Amino acid sequence: MNIIKAILTLCIIGTVVIAVLFIDFTYKTFSYRQNTQKVDAIVVLAGGKGRVEEGVRLFRESRAEHLFFIGVDPSVIKSDLYRPKHGDPSADKVVLEKASRNTLENSIFGRDLIVRSGIHSVLLITSRYHLKRASILFRNSLPRDVTIIPYPVDSVNLKESWWNHGGSFQLLFREFYKYCMFRAFFLLAPEELRQSVLPTVSGG
Repeated sequence: MNIIKAILTLCIIGTVVIAVLFIDFTYKTFSYRQNTQKVDAIVVLAGGKGRVEEGVRLFRESRAEHLFFIGVDPSVIKSDLYRPKHGDPSADKVVLEKASRNTLENSIFGRDLIVRSGIHSVLLITSRYHLKRASILFRNSLPRDVTIIPYPVDSVNLKESWWNHGGSFQLLFREFYKYCMFRAFFLLAPEELRQSVLPTVSGG
């Protein structure tokens, strides 16, 4: 009987700890604000709705000298994403990375592209729900002297009243789980993602 009580107590404590950590994760996810200070490069993680458009808008406003699209479909060409108009920054500073297929690969291939270009500050653009996981991956991939400014893009599938919206709760909890897995990984192997890997990039 004492063993059952001990197990039950541990389960309750574990549930409370997970709930507290999840609420903290959610609070910080919704605390991100769109910071438009000038940086060396705008880094857009392709895939989510609105990310590319926001990155292009900021690049047109000359918020950065470089614009990197990370995780682009191989069939996409540069002019599909950015076609400069009169007075816009040149497309020469726009680069497409087409090899990565998930957030971990985004950070690895994006890291070498950023380092090779001599970038010291980036605006990291992705969907709000995805931003904490993307940030921890890039922070543990990039050199420590590279400044990362997270930039959230809001989407209709994530509601601020997440506790009242089943889809938002599931989306946040999946991200929370993945984020925790990477946090645990970096505690055990903090320098693992800083090793050199040459990416496949395309200017077209």
